[in-house]
Amino acid sequence: MTENVLTASNIIKSFALDDSEIKVLEDISLHVKQGEFVAIMGKSGSGKSTLLSILAGLDQPTSGIVILNGDELTQMSEEDLALKRQTDIGFVFQSFHLIPTLSVQENIQFPLSIARKQDQNRVNELIEAVQLGHRINSFPHQLSGGEKQRTAIARALVAQPKILFADEPTGNLDEKNADQVMKLLLDLQKAFNTALVIVTHDPALAALADRTITIVDGQLV
Repeated sequence: MTENVLTASNIIKSFALDDSEIKVLEDISLHVKQGEFVAIMGKSGSGKSTLLSILAGLDQPTSGIVILNGDELTQMSEEDLALKRQTDIGFVFQSFHLIPTLSVQENIQFPLSIARKQDQNRVNELIEAVQLGHRINSFPHQLSGGEKQRTAIARALVAQPKILFADEPTGNLDEKNADQVMKLLLDLQKAFNTALVIVTHDPALAALADRTITIVDGQLV
């Protein structure tokens, strides 16, 4: 039986506004199994990106529990959370978030250097997998949108995370590059048996997932 790599229970996220409480997420519970691809769908403002940030340990819920690879993220210190993100979690952003002063190879290596690890074989494997061998010494401003996102995917996978989160990973790409990036992402996810959670509003992308979760006004439907 495949184990859950991620379990979230009764997640609530709210903000105070004047004398009112605004609930962004209301009593969300879900799980993700090892190697599973889950798509989270919802309209803009539905709370899906907030949920993804909480699941990835980038934000804390107002209440509820998130357990990732056996550790309760909602009880961890900022220092321990930072270490967890370096070892067990990969994140791909819509806007790439590459470091402009680092080359493609250095951007991909960056999570390993932060964690004080060295694994050049892994770096080389991913550079080849994302087909950027000819770009290893290029800087982000010299790359196309597709090349930037391929670099970001390799960076997210370099530390061999248990789970990969992606927030609208093709949102800033044209249709051709979007298709290429998604094919690459899914090929690598299957090759490494990494759990994948994607936020999207694209039904065609969600149709590729093993399972789709839909959020409306902060609630699962």
